[in-house]
Amino acid sequence: MSEQDLQSRFQTLPATVREKVDTVLSDAKIALKLKIAEILSDSAEQADHAVTTAGRIGAKSGEVSELTVIMPLKPNGAARLRKFFSLVSGNLAGAGQVGTLHNMRFVFLDNDTKLLFATAYDGEWDPYIDDFATKIPEFMDYLFSNVEGWPGITSPAVKDFITQFQIPAEAWFVSHPNVTVAEVNRLKRQDATVQTFLGALN
Repeated sequence: MSEQDLQSRFQTLPATVREKVDTVLSDAKIALKLKIAEILSDSAEQADHAVTTAGRIGAKSGEVSELTVIMPLKPNGAARLRKFFSLVSGNLAGAGQVGTLHNMRFVFLDNDTKLLFATAYDGEWDPYIDDFATKIPEFMDYLFSNVEGWPGITSPAVKDFITQFQIPAEAWFVSHPNVTVAEVNRLKRQDATVQTFLGALN
């Protein structure tokens, strides 16, 4: 599509949207301006992926929230964690006991002096931290005992400790924001039942 065609399509969108896009993206190409303006003009898409608050801290889209922290490691903390991650081949399957957990990852930064922990989960921030404390406390304490000042996952001070290192996302996208871990598991069971039934017919 030519630049003139893109400009023509851009002009068909609401003037208020075009003005906002032109103001913020004054130096962008028309193809990007058009794409962003179309997204902003789609109220259903905007509603489906609206970004709200996860409660105490962090972003939330639909039912899915995010948490990212960067914490200072104790001397040799990274080496100790690497031994553990090597033992389990980088597979943290036991964390699935937390029924709201979509994913989590650990990354070493700044020559192994800092730990980045990032995760996506269902629901609000406070209940999520409570789930870690009740479902996998030993797991959490072994990992995070390598962080300077870690008070323990069951400590009353742990939530304040986490929030001082948490960096809320400035932007957040979830492909299926209203599909929770529980819903994924239900759909998997349903699919298995259907496949078993279909297999019995063959």
